[in-house]
Amino acid sequence: MSEPVQNPTGREHAASPTTVPGAPAPQALLERELRSRLRTSTILNVILGLVSLGLLIAVILLALRPAAPEAAPAPQATATSAPTPSSSAAAAGSDAAPLAEQVARRTADDPMAFGDIDAPVTIVEWVDYRCPFCAKYTNETMPAIIADYVDTGAVRYEVHDVSFFGEDSTAAAVAARAAAAQGRFGEFLRVLYAAAPASGHPDMPRETLVGFAQKAGVPDIAAFTAALDDPSLAAAVTADTARAQQMGVTSVPFFVIGDEVLSGALPEADFRKVIDAQAP
Repeated sequence: MSEPVQNPTGREHAASPTTVPGAPAPQALLERELRSRLRTSTILNVILGLVSLGLLIAVILLALRPAAPEAAPAPQATATSAPTPSSSAAAAGSDAAPLAEQVARRTADDPMAFGDIDAPVTIVEWVDYRCPFCAKYTNETMPAIIADYVDTGAVRYEVHDVSFFGEDSTAAAVAARAAAAQGRFGEFLRVLYAAAPASGHPDMPRETLVGFAQKAGVPDIAAFTAALDDPSLAAAVTADTARAQQMGVTSVPFFVIGDEVLSGALPEADFRKVIDAQAP
């Protein structure tokens, strides 16, 4: 069962809502919502790109218009280079890629990702560092997934953080990014979650975060501490949280594995079954 979260409107979102007989399963609803919002985003991007292209063509044509129109030859019918339906479909064809690749950052030197960027299966996980179920998954299941799938080249694993539980969640996410900037994200993640209580949302004061960094082996603690006050890091956490919510991620931990969606600290066998099914 995944952790309930509170959105900006102050309403609680239950991670495991009651299922109405005959209605689609909550998992199916989550996946449908995620796909729908991604599809809408893709279509809007294509439309904006076509509008921008049209404006650019108009500007070029105006700039090339002869200065003496009376001397210009009679206009001739000419073909334009407007996008064809096939090129537009290609631009919007990201739906053909697995869902995880659509939502992943896919940056080669991503300090918050593990494994080969070209691995056949991508896993994207959304976490809040104060979530007890995120801690449960990280402590009990993630090490086996990393060892058996990521370290063997079968999976690329990205961690996306969100701030669902207030200012301390944002502070913890900033600290994790600061540790990642010094190449110690995985270590910081393990230390932080190892200290998590069995339930509830732990406080994350500055001294606690600095202590985690020291235990995780972050080499420059002065730079780490300074980064805790970096407004750009806090703004990035806020922006990524909003983006996750817009895609339909309202509870954590939340996973997209290849083309499948999972929610909650499920048993390890459930993750293995989905990963194995996604392998080419």
